[in-house]
Amino acid sequence: MVMRADTPDNQAVLVSPLATCERGFPPSRLANQSEPKVKKDGRGYYIMTLSENIKVYFEDYYQFLELLATKCASELIHLRNAIDTCPPTHAETLSYYRARRIIVELLYKNIRSFYSDRQNLGVIMTPWCFGTVILEKVEMYRDRVARGEVSHPDVGDYPYDVIRYMDEIHTRVLMEIFEFPPKAFSMRWQYSELIKRYSDVLSNVTTSLQNILHLVKSYSQ
Repeated sequence: MVMRADTPDNQAVLVSPLATCERGFPPSRLANQSEPKVKKDGRGYYIMTLSENIKVYFEDYYQFLELLATKCASELIHLRNAIDTCPPTHAETLSYYRARRIIVELLYKNIRSFYSDRQNLGVIMTPWCFGTVILEKVEMYRDRVARGEVSHPDVGDYPYDVIRYMDEIHTRVLMEIFEFPPKAFSMRWQYSELIKRYSDVLSNVTTSLQNILHLVKSYSQ
């Protein structure tokens, strides 16, 4: 939720929905760590991303997530009001609103998870990379809902229509919230290919180790 707080001059201001959520890698923690991936220059602490070899400053990244969280919270308030005031007979409109809410809720949930993650430096990434990660998460969730593997209260009595709208609008909804150009998501397969490539390498290493162990075992017999 987007909360309001009173300032000394009695003017209401918006408070970030992540205000009560602690950053996974705050400056105090970064100052006392020995991780070689973490570096510092005049702008602050940063890491070089694996996939793009680009500097990502921790402060920039967390501010980006805070902005997205505020947008999501505002959008969820709007969708709740729209659903509550939409006549039950307007099934198509309700299905659209519910599909959109599922997408925004999933984004918001992942923002909070990435923001508070204290274990994995891999969550620190560029905005475009984060966008492609969320896009794939939304698509995987949509597929799981379609297969009946997970349930969601917004699917309701019209699962086909809600899933259809999720399929039609998920990319556009994310681009609106992220304020990304269409080309931002055209890079997504490069990230998927990178993950696949590393998986193939690990698989080959595992196979080689198994072969070596088999040879050692054969010689020892």
